[in-house]
Amino acid sequence: MKACALHILVKTREEAEKLKQQLAKGADFGKLAKQHSLCPSGKKGGDLGEFRKGQMVKAFDDVVFKGPVLEVQGPVKTQFGFHLIKTLYRS
Repeated sequence: MKACALHILVKTREEAEKLKQQLAKGADFGKLAKQHSLCPSGKKGGDLGEFRKGQMVKAFDDVVFKGPVLEVQGPVKTQFGFHLIKTLYRS
């Protein structure tokens, strides 16, 4: 199974919640990722490209492969920080 997802990685749950509220009001995911994400993917608007089940840490994988598509999920805590995740597709 493969998927494609965008994410924003931040240090705190509070920051993730604030960004999620902005997204709910119509903010652009890619722009927020470029401004706030600590992950190198932030430069590409948070785009992680296509990856296979099991390539990401479990908490992240579970959201991408089990959660709704095209909805912002999170904050999801991993050892890297807190993620907001938007799965673009699964196949």
